[in-house]
Amino acid sequence: MMTPLVFHPIYSQLELPIRHRFPIEKYVGIRNALVANGVPNNWFKKPTPVNPDNVKTVYDPTYIHQLINNQLDSKAMRRIGFPWSQQLIERTLTAVGGTIMTAQLALEYGKSLNLTGGYHHAFANFGSGFCMINDLYLAALTMLQNDNISKVLIFDADVHQGDGTAKLASNNQNVFTVSIHGEKNFPHRKQVSNLDFALPKGTTDSLYLETVDNALNKAFSSFKPDAVIYDAGVDIHCNDDLGHLDISTQGVLARDKLVFDYCKLKGIPIAAVIGGGYQRDIEALVNVHLQLFVAAGVIT
Repeated sequence: MMTPLVFHPIYSQLELPIRHRFPIEKYVGIRNALVANGVPNNWFKKPTPVNPDNVKTVYDPTYIHQLINNQLDSKAMRRIGFPWSQQLIERTLTAVGGTIMTAQLALEYGKSLNLTGGYHHAFANFGSGFCMINDLYLAALTMLQNDNISKVLIFDADVHQGDGTAKLASNNQNVFTVSIHGEKNFPHRKQVSNLDFALPKGTTDSLYLETVDNALNKAFSSFKPDAVIYDAGVDIHCNDDLGHLDISTQGVLARDKLVFDYCKLKGIPIAAVIGGGYQRDIEALVNVHLQLFVAAGVIT
């Protein structure tokens, strides 16, 4: 059975300053690699941009208005980490729409993957760390609109704590947040998730995978979710420029398999996003991100 993959060319269409830290080319790189591995074109679904008016019903309407209309001050834009452009806004709204679409498709097909997503440093009223609008929380709310879904787990394995998501979900009993992240890494001021697992610099596969297994066990037994949103950041990888952990490519695959296998065992839908990954070597970075698609059974 096909696993729907959500992709739009705009994911990789953003002009950035030379040597900018954000690897914008990786998204189309992942798509091309999947096609080269035999994934048929009809598995790819093209998202439409999320409507800003809908975003304003959940997040601070003044912030969203200022973001879209280039009215944020330079300090707020510096915190986001991108120069403002119309292209940036189009890309952001489309990427967020992509994660929402992925959540809807996961409910229909059992699993679905977005070839971007994981903008977990965005709060209700400001953006931070390359994140402007928190797609994970919006996707969780989308899932909760389904009659069969009353509890959604956001399982965040990006190396950076999902601080924005934790804060947004802190007053919502139906959304449970788990973050497994580097202790001494961005953001410096951590928020409180339902479950936080902070790992020391240099953590290797064995401790990491034990932690993931433990996190899944605790989250599923205490919360009993009806659906999962999974942020599969690969900035945990030993070659990542910003990660400070020492996880092998096999370790990344084992982690992703743990998450998918857990959801399969429990018979619950999973929507995955690729999250962070900051190697400058795009081909090497794409290869690490591909582990998610191997774990999901999209490619071998």
